[in-house]
Amino acid sequence: MTRFLYKYVFSLALTVVAAFSLHAASSLPDFTELAAKNSPTVVNIKATPEKQEVMADNRQGAPFNSPFGPGGGLPDFFRYFYDEQPGSKKKPRRDARPSQGSGFIISQDGYIITNHHVVDGAGELLVTLSDRSELVAKLIGSDERSDIAVLKIDAPYELQTVKLGDSESLKVGEWVLAIGSPFGFDYSVTAGIVSAKSRSLPDDNYVPFIQTDVAINPGNSGGPLFNLQGKVVGVNSQIYSRTGGYMGLSFAIPIKVVLNVYEQIKRTGTVSRGWLGVFIQDVTQELAESFGMTKPAGALISKVMPNSPAKKGGIKPGDIVVEFADSSVDRSSDLPPLVGQQVVGSKVIVHVIRDGKRMRLGIVIGALKDETEGPANSQPRKVDESKIYKKLGIGVTAIASDRRIDLAVEQGGVLVSNLEDGPASEAGLQIGDVILKMAGSSVLGVQSFENILRPLNPNSVLPVLIQRNGSPLYVAVRLGME
Repeated sequence: MTRFLYKYVFSLALTVVAAFSLHAASSLPDFTELAAKNSPTVVNIKATPEKQEVMADNRQGAPFNSPFGPGGGLPDFFRYFYDEQPGSKKKPRRDARPSQGSGFIISQDGYIITNHHVVDGAGELLVTLSDRSELVAKLIGSDERSDIAVLKIDAPYELQTVKLGDSESLKVGEWVLAIGSPFGFDYSVTAGIVSAKSRSLPDDNYVPFIQTDVAINPGNSGGPLFNLQGKVVGVNSQIYSRTGGYMGLSFAIPIKVVLNVYEQIKRTGTVSRGWLGVFIQDVTQELAESFGMTKPAGALISKVMPNSPAKKGGIKPGDIVVEFADSSVDRSSDLPPLVGQQVVGSKVIVHVIRDGKRMRLGIVIGALKDETEGPANSQPRKVDESKIYKKLGIGVTAIASDRRIDLAVEQGGVLVSNLEDGPASEAGLQIGDVILKMAGSSVLGVQSFENILRPLNPNSVLPVLIQRNGSPLYVAVRLGME
């Protein structure tokens, strides 16, 4: 009887496990039909460098020593992934071999979308279709800021095109699929989920990237990212890696951004973007408290450029943008893509928090220039020590007229000349910083600095606008005792 009972329990357990396994397997998506239907819309792109340059180390037969990775001394970085030796993002170092990437057909008359970095510097572009036929492609236009390029081929037959989805409606955790040519293995299919949305990456402020865990490797660049409905929601562009290969972090350009660039390139051959003319930073918990906010939100304006759309529209340093063109701004990284996608010359409504109150401003969008002036990077000279203001733990001096050009400060401000352990150093202030504004009031000089500081209560948190190496920055400082 006992033996029979053991057999029964064991059999029942096997049945439960089998049923659970079957349920788990049935709950996973089936990508077979999606891959079969969409593979013909994906192309392989081979870009032959205009000037083939063989690197000296390779000519001598020595191994290429990458500055990146565990032994290279540089930190993790966002790589463009195409078949080249690692190098600078702006000026990739090429060897004698063509680079390879992926792309997809967006129109029956032969327009193809891929990445800018796949075709950058190419002398000839060869497109291989799913039936293995090869066609020479013409570069219609390319945009480095969004990393999007548009090609055109003339095929002897009607081409199958992708269906376009809505990247805005993507949800974190949603299944997605990539088709491309990693390491030259054509029409490889990989799948994963959306890990995050609206990621801002270094030097890519105008693209709110889709982060996924889809396996992406060199050669996937420019390939499509599909949702489960078989619609393209993004273009695979970058990975985060120590080795140059996939490590679980992949980034795609949202199709909404891609289409905006595509239409402009197709129409004019160039891309124009909206421009506001401000420096921004995140609102931390300390800064939120100092500005009288209940929680961190929005993009804090640290500087408004002269004669900019923001200046003309009434935006001021210290304003916190919480809504732009009917879209909420939760982080500072949300703002640049919203501005960039606006039509130049259009008027948008901007909501800001100023002095604890919400304000509505109308801004006429300007055009973003190809090159913007970078901040001055001069090192502060040594200055004499001065009186220590105990509430902050710093000493300040007036700014000599011959220093203003170096410091990029036209008027007002005081120079931090001495620093002790205390509130200012804990907040991150440094010797050589210029204090421009405290507690909402402009600092015109040393006397003005003292007048603003004197009535402030100990233990209160105040926003302080400083200038460091030519760039403005807000910091939150909790005052100490006198």
